[in-house]
Amino acid sequence: MPMEDTNFSFWQDHSDHFLEMAFRTDKCEIASHPDGYGKNTGECGDTVEMFLTIINDRIKWASFDTDGCIHTRACANTVVMMIEGKTVLQAWDVTAEKVIHYLETLPQEQEHCAELAVGALYRALTDYQSVRKDPWKKLYQKHNA
Repeated sequence: MPMEDTNFSFWQDHSDHFLEMAFRTDKCEIASHPDGYGKNTGECGDTVEMFLTIINDRIKWASFDTDGCIHTRACANTVVMMIEGKTVLQAWDVTAEKVIHYLETLPQEQEHCAELAVGALYRALTDYQSVRKDPWKKLYQKHNA
């Protein structure tokens, strides 16, 4: 089903995965003291912040905040769904292509939203690794202010 079709119906032609991830709200939450935090702003102006709670090198909980469009929200929700319960090493395997594949009907002109969400994840994983190496850094993270 081509996305540029003028007869495209948002509710009828998007995949169930896309619709679920676009409207899911239970993971839209700002964590006050995450183990990993990443913020990524795209050229479109949308921003995604990713928050990770990690115990024994496994992502026990993840959430995000975004000021972006419905496509960005769908991608951020998909990233969170893909990483919860996984090890930090496994989380590095999440790619924009995997997010796009999972959503099935993300419009091609919105694929940058997947890159934006995955970029926030990578920043959060990098932050976790940095804080793990130097735990005192967690006290000075800007998002905790």
